Amino acid sequence: MKPPDLSHGIWLLGALDPILIMAALWLGWKADQFGKVFIAAIAAFAVAVLASWLITAIGIPWPAPISHDTPTFYPVRAVGALLWATIGYFARRFLKR
Repeated sequence: MKPPDLSHGIWLLGALDPILIMAALWLGWKADQFGKVFIAAIAAFAVAVLASWLITAIGIPWPAPISHDTPTFYPVRAVGALLWATIGYFARRFLKR
């Protein structure tokens, strides 16, 4: 069994998970106070991890898979969720003007 590939490009896939991006942007957009961005990020993280795990378990190719033999990069996903939710929060404030 060969060890998993841990190159820097693979690390980015955790933060660029399409479900993570959509959920975090949407929940960040809906947040009416900046403190709720952290809650939005946690919720988006949970939704994205569950969805990625289910998609991987079914056998569908996914850019950011989660399984017992692939790196999951939970810290990268958590920081990515926070960044995407913050972008969604400020995008709504910027476009509202």
